[in-house]
Amino acid sequence: MNAGDEGIVRFDNVGLRYGTGKEILSDISFTLFPGRFYFLTGASGAGKTSLLRLLYLAQRPSRGAITMFDSDVITVARDNLPAFRRRIGVVFQDFRLIAHLSAYDNIALPLRVAGVREDDLAEPVNDMLEWVGLGQRADARPATLSGGEQQRVAIARAVITRPDLLVADEPTGNVDPEMAMKLMRLFEALNRLGTTVLVATHDMQLLRKVPDGLIMRLDRGTMSDPTGALRYPPRMRAGE
Repeated sequence: MNAGDEGIVRFDNVGLRYGTGKEILSDISFTLFPGRFYFLTGASGAGKTSLLRLLYLAQRPSRGAITMFDSDVITVARDNLPAFRRRIGVVFQDFRLIAHLSAYDNIALPLRVAGVREDDLAEPVNDMLEWVGLGQRADARPATLSGGEQQRVAIARAVITRPDLLVADEPTGNVDPEMAMKLMRLFEALNRLGTTVLVATHDMQLLRKVPDGLIMRLDRGTMSDPTGALRYPPRMRAGE
């Protein structure tokens, strides 16, 4: 097998239902390959949020198999899940910032959880604040930030640890077009450093901004594959 052929995430015939209702997701199979950039598209109600919950290990499927980082994450003990989650950065659609913490402390939180010393926090956190245009809002709490500013804090928090996998749910939904492009450039830069990126969006314009992006589409709980992303490793970039 060539380098890059082995996925970091694999879904095999995954189904998901809540309670005794009909399946929200049916027979979902795909592989995410290291260092690639994916878009997940689909109409409202197609199941994108449910699929993302499976990807960041907030939900277990009703059937099928999910492998992440060479481990079966369905049968893994709950006590071991935090170690997997630390390798995944998540940008939630509703931000989920901690209300009593400043922008600085929200962004610093993943580093503190990972055991980074306080003396080593300031430079990366301040750099990230500057990058997302919030260098003057470091001390601001979420309630005093606009929706777009909260979104930028949420993105900075998700990417500051350079996770192996970044999952973003409508990450540009609350920012203007100029900031949306800046955030996509940030995701692309992280991707070039080796992070696998999956962005869920209904913004078709956004898909055109990332030439190397691979598109997966959900339609009523089933997956389609307009760019051949699901089963086979994409061709390596020039120079890899």
